[in-house]
Amino acid sequence: MNRLFPVLVTTAVFLIGFVVCSLQFPNFASTRVVADLLTDNAFLGIVATGMTFVIISGGIDLSVGAVIGFTTVFLALAIQQLGISPWLAFAAILIVCAAFGAAMGAVIQYFDLPPFIVTLAGMFLARGASFLMSTESIPINAPLYSELPDYAIKLPGDGQLTVIAMIMLAVFAFGIVLLHFTRFGANVYALGGSRVTAALMGVRIGRVTILIYTLSSVLAGLSGIVFSFYTSAGYSLSAVGVELDTIAAVVIGGTLLAGGYGFVFGTFVGVLIQGLIQSYINFDGTLSSWWTKIATGILLFAFIVLQQAMVGFARRRSRRAVGVTLS
Repeated sequence: MNRLFPVLVTTAVFLIGFVVCSLQFPNFASTRVVADLLTDNAFLGIVATGMTFVIISGGIDLSVGAVIGFTTVFLALAIQQLGISPWLAFAAILIVCAAFGAAMGAVIQYFDLPPFIVTLAGMFLARGASFLMSTESIPINAPLYSELPDYAIKLPGDGQLTVIAMIMLAVFAFGIVLLHFTRFGANVYALGGSRVTAALMGVRIGRVTILIYTLSSVLAGLSGIVFSFYTSAGYSLSAVGVELDTIAAVVIGGTLLAGGYGFVFGTFVGVLIQGLIQSYINFDGTLSSWWTKIATGILLFAFIVLQQAMVGFARRRSRRAVGVTLS
């Protein structure tokens, strides 16, 4: 029960918030609002899945927002100015992102540098490269960008599950399987628990670290592709600050900042909570959009306090167990 407690709290917060919104706004409880909630937060959900792996392993990735921005500019230049097929451009940018993430993971592992510093450098590198390519917003006029929104699964009540929303759901499903049902996922948890213990257990620390940051950057690149569909443009200032929203979603979802504990499903609910706050503000019409940040900050603080309380409780119980054994 203790293991699932943070995720249960996160889920309860979302359900209570949704019920309150539905009671205040009768049209809120509809498939249209739910579908829009998934579509509007798809890019955040995709990148948050990768961040979940990073934080559970005991690391952090501050480069994801800049990678999203870089991806949008790369796609705009490749598709519009070079005439490359969108699908080929998508494949190319994912390969670039994979190489970028692997390089950061290798530097973290083999130079024994803090992930915070390495990914901060990665953030400046990706954002700077974006500005070198273009400082202007570049529109993307490829037919795919106008046709893709037309493909959707119609839901009862006028709702539509868009391709973008389905991509996010598929990424979350992939993340759940990878983290909770594979050896790689077990190694991620082991790494976050203790790198020394993980090494003694036979975990290949270097390989797992590189794969974790590769996965994070690839999902950030995929998020950038999805983000480009929102705006139909590439802009070097896209997704500024998204790395902080991503970390907040993961922590609100119950993942321990110190590493070793967390669930992909919790991150999914954490993303939905942020989207729920924004939807409430839009329905209200009188509140500033900045209340989204304030509410997210309050929730983030509350969940960090909850995490510390749980860690403290676990330590006290462990000490009592050791005391009983010794006596």
